[in-house]
Amino acid sequence: MLSRGARVQPLILLPIRYSSTSNNGVKGLPEEVRKKLTQGPGLGDFIEYGGKLKREKGEYERLSLPPWLKRSIPQGENFSKLKSQLRTKKLHTVCEEARCPNIGECWGGGEGHTATATIMVLGDTCTRGCRFCSIKTSKAPPPPDPEEPYNTAQAIKDWGVGYIVITSVDRDDLPDGGSNHFAQTVMEIKKANPSILVECLCPDFAGDKTAVDTVIKSGLDVFAHNIETVEELTPHVRDHRAKYRQSLGVLRHAKDTLPDLVTKSSIMLGLGETDDQVMQTMLDLKEAGVDCVTLGQYMQPTKRHLKVVEYVTVPAFEKWARVGDELGFKYTASGPLVRSSYRAGEFFLAGIVKAQKKKSSQQS
Repeated sequence: MLSRGARVQPLILLPIRYSSTSNNGVKGLPEEVRKKLTQGPGLGDFIEYGGKLKREKGEYERLSLPPWLKRSIPQGENFSKLKSQLRTKKLHTVCEEARCPNIGECWGGGEGHTATATIMVLGDTCTRGCRFCSIKTSKAPPPPDPEEPYNTAQAIKDWGVGYIVITSVDRDDLPDGGSNHFAQTVMEIKKANPSILVECLCPDFAGDKTAVDTVIKSGLDVFAHNIETVEELTPHVRDHRAKYRQSLGVLRHAKDTLPDLVTKSSIMLGLGETDDQVMQTMLDLKEAGVDCVTLGQYMQPTKRHLKVVEYVTVPAFEKWARVGDELGFKYTASGPLVRSSYRAGEFFLAGIVKAQKKKSSQQS
């Protein structure tokens, strides 16, 4: 993401720390991840920057975006091709709607890599108004497109990817929260390509366990729901209908119902949380049975949204990766530009899913 008025900087690949417990059956990290671990700024870059990284209590100025968080303007043949395909099939992506800073890397693919995107179903308008999110909102969004599940499946089939993430806006206006539409999308994807791995990054469905069951029993491989922030900041950061304990309940129910299902959640840092609060959040996620966790830097999408309180350093993100490993998460991704859905991480997560499937088949 570019700060307003900022000059375009060269693309910087940041070091993203990936940890995994030794018993998850995954042999080593993908080459792409190993390369990322050896690139990007170190502690010296933060010291040389000299800019302000944190607002103190009572300060209200907007922090300038550090150079290591600036990305180049997306471009290239793969990027243009994928954007054209999405528009042709009238599909939306969270990559665009949430102004993700990694869109150029994921859509562009790069030499030898397939371009990927996180498809957003149920339209592009949310019924909630979280203060960190730039997706447009309305109390009465347009009805879901009945052709969207099929169109999504066909688009993904054309891309030839092995792992895809499906997410959605919140649809509190629908009796089932959109869960049946979500499930239908998964089933259409699996019908078009049975071997593809599908992750669903779901809303909380207002805590409705029946809606959660509809999604987790659709044939998906990974169930994800983001806790977003620590409990103390939840009322300030998220919509009033998005409750911390409600989110934990959704994740816990998914794991209790299907113990072999891989579950995942994500935490944003830089909103004013303390280390103790982050630790408690990770402990809460672990207690809820969450297998995988990601931690990334919150970045203010527009001037209307919450300001960044702190730009967290790479060493701090590396510390949380070690904590995730010590707590026993099967997978922890922690870095400034890590997002809940991220191409490099999905390669590694696919290995965990396949290992879990193999383990389950041997036990049955």
